[in-house]
Amino acid sequence: MGCAPSIHVSQSGVIYCRDSDESNSPHQTTTTISQGAATLHGLFIKTDAADSIPSVLAYQSRQPPPCTGPRRKERREPGASARARAPHCCGIEAETQTSHSSVKQASTTEIQIGPMRLTQDPIQVLLIFAKEDNQSDGFWWACDRAGYRCNIARTPESALECFLDKHQEIIVIDHRNSRYFDAEAICRSLRATKPSEHTVILAVVPRTSDQEETSVLPLLHAGFDRRFMENSSITACYNELIQIEYGEVRSQFKLRACNAVFTALDHCQEAIEITSEDHVIQYVNPAFERMMGYHKGELIGKELTELPKSDKNRADLLDTINTFIKKGKEWQGVYYARRKSGDSIQQHVKITPVVGQGGKIRHFVSLKRLRCTNENNKQLYKSHCDEKYTGDNSQSESHSFRCKNRRKDSIDVKSITSQSSDAPSLQTRRYSSMARIHSMTIEAPITKVINIINAAQENSPITVAEALDRVLEILRTTELYSPQLGTKDEDPHTSDLVGGLMTDGLRRLSGNEYVFSKNMNLSHSHFSVPVAINDVPPCIAQLLDNEESWDFNIFELEAVTNKRPLVYLGLKVFARFGVAEFLNCSEATLRAWLQMIEANYHSSNSYHNSTHAADVLHATAFFLGKERVKGSLDHLDEVAALIAATIHDVDHPGRTNSFLCNAGSELAVLYNDTAVLESHHTALAFQLTAKDSKCNIFKNIDRNHYRTLRQAIIDMVLATEMTKHFEHVNKFVNSINKPMASDENSSHSEGSDCECTANIKNFPDNQTLIKRMMIKCADVANPCRPLELCIEWAGRISEEYFAQTDEEKRQGLPVVMPVFDRNTCSIPKSQISFIDYFITDMFDAWDAFAHLPVLMQHLANNYKHWKTLDELKCKSLRLPSENNN
Repeated sequence: MGCAPSIHVSQSGVIYCRDSDESNSPHQTTTTISQGAATLHGLFIKTDAADSIPSVLAYQSRQPPPCTGPRRKERREPGASARARAPHCCGIEAETQTSHSSVKQASTTEIQIGPMRLTQDPIQVLLIFAKEDNQSDGFWWACDRAGYRCNIARTPESALECFLDKHQEIIVIDHRNSRYFDAEAICRSLRATKPSEHTVILAVVPRTSDQEETSVLPLLHAGFDRRFMENSSITACYNELIQIEYGEVRSQFKLRACNAVFTALDHCQEAIEITSEDHVIQYVNPAFERMMGYHKGELIGKELTELPKSDKNRADLLDTINTFIKKGKEWQGVYYARRKSGDSIQQHVKITPVVGQGGKIRHFVSLKRLRCTNENNKQLYKSHCDEKYTGDNSQSESHSFRCKNRRKDSIDVKSITSQSSDAPSLQTRRYSSMARIHSMTIEAPITKVINIINAAQENSPITVAEALDRVLEILRTTELYSPQLGTKDEDPHTSDLVGGLMTDGLRRLSGNEYVFSKNMNLSHSHFSVPVAINDVPPCIAQLLDNEESWDFNIFELEAVTNKRPLVYLGLKVFARFGVAEFLNCSEATLRAWLQMIEANYHSSNSYHNSTHAADVLHATAFFLGKERVKGSLDHLDEVAALIAATIHDVDHPGRTNSFLCNAGSELAVLYNDTAVLESHHTALAFQLTAKDSKCNIFKNIDRNHYRTLRQAIIDMVLATEMTKHFEHVNKFVNSINKPMASDENSSHSEGSDCECTANIKNFPDNQTLIKRMMIKCADVANPCRPLELCIEWAGRISEEYFAQTDEEKRQGLPVVMPVFDRNTCSIPKSQISFIDYFITDMFDAWDAFAHLPVLMQHLANNYKHWKTLDELKCKSLRLPSENNN
């Protein structure tokens, strides 16, 4: 027979019957009563009395009636006598949901309202009958047939309780006999609750004689929606319920869904106005109130003709608009509107006719966006200075008036000024200050561009004006050079690289504090270093003879110097570029400085150690030797670039910025989760340099030179932070590559290249872009190294990322780059993603400027190597056969 439903007696005296999911019949029941006894509105029921609640059991356990109609005497169970003894004040509620194969299954229903698709749950019905009879049976079995969830209440109290609990869509109230309860009073009490707003209430009235039909007005006034003439036929009850479902219930369901639409309108940043076909205002959203300075109560119900008009519009503009919209056509254009304060503001307006019943236009919907002009800003500022705000209204208005239209940065000045009524003098001073700011001529380059576009919009066609609006929106964003990620970021390797390298983490602080694996070393290392460059051991000197070649093997230098390659390579490179001479410091001071910097790199890191610093220094020196780079930079720029390369990762913990931010490290807190490591590298390097006179390479240069040099070093190290990667690359392409290509196309003379570099020198901003691009390329040049060096670097960076993932899992931190799991990661895939996303475009741009054919050939060979491994499903650095060799 399966698992039957159960009846539970609540403390309030309402009996709930719930069907089991496994029940094969809605009518088989068992009884569960907790705590030994329960009270049903005055009826005391003992748990040990088997016949204590037979009325419910009998009512629930009957078999469906025959088609000829219900017969009460044949269907009554033996326990009916106990039910007869129960007083009528007892409140009983039962619920059924059929799973019988012969009747309609209870299921959700999809309903369409315009373009909105809704899902309606099975209908719930509440029957309020003081006693069981053929009529209540008829509705019960009609609900059973229709697949509705049905509840039955016997008293007004239990009816109200049940409705507030379940919010039924249909309520059927027995209005045939007032001896048991007042049906109209019950209806009024239900209508007094908020959930009843969308409920259909049906009155069952006694069948009348052939005399005159009675009026339904008393029922309507009491809150009833429909009248049902007494008819115990299940089919008649079923038909009535089905009509209500397909009529009023679905209509009410659609009306409830409109609340979501109005919520969206209320939070929309565009001003929206809805009027009738006669131009009577029916709705305005809060954005409209803020823009026009009116409260909706002042507008709704008024005709548009009653509102003041601006005299700045063309005389025939309103006629033109009316001609369009009365034909059912949409109109859009620029329109001057007058605010409540009397000021005129310029708007982009789109008016759309809405066709309703009878194919006639029933509404007009207007979308209005404020045109962001200086005049508009001044007028909005002036009008909001004049408005007075007091009490709670002041607070709510200042909170809501954030004149943010689609261009998110056009914020009304009121949102950044004080509204405190406790300090009127301060408020006045701030308003005065804002007024002075509006009168100032702030001519930043981007301001000039925006002003030019605004001026061009004034007399432009609407399509051009809207296109320029989109241009302004783009120009006002802070991420002008960050690309919109396309299909590349669908690859998990690329996604993790982008997430790990181009963000500062998830901004989720935890209780775990990340501590560097070694303490900051402010003292000099005690290992032996050469007294002078000429005293370098022969094996090291022999290696350094090849340091000007791009194929220079930094790992061999690492091996012979016992993992201290930076001092030796630094001495050689700095001597070649005359760094000591420029700084006016001795070679001993320079040597001590290099030793101190290298001592603060972590040799325990697999990648970010002094070997990486030496490699970046080598690449920087190589780039500085290229003719076009050399011709574009001054000696100070060269010295700054070499120093920046040397210090760019000092004291790197072997973890990414994202990790430090997520771990709540002291550095992340110190630098506000922004460019944490890059800021630390530069700050620490200058701190260490200034701490000891013996290694202070800057102590003998004048203040101006030092400030210029320091700023250049800081700028280059910060450029290695990957969140600004695309900004730096795109600026270089647009400011260096494209003008240079244009010059080369227009001039074929021998001196054109010299003229180009001379022009760059005349613009310090261009020199800054070159230095940033140079150190960025040097920092990630591994894919452009000879294959064996490239493979070694790939293994080292992968190991460092693996170690970070391991630590994130141990500490319970967010895993920044999940694909870098040492058990599952494909190193070839990660390298392919890195080259595709970060390297190719950047080195194409750098090669176009510096001419680096050897690097580009290595890049192509290395990419082919990784592609081959990936196609062979190999996840390691080399094929297994190569590893064995």
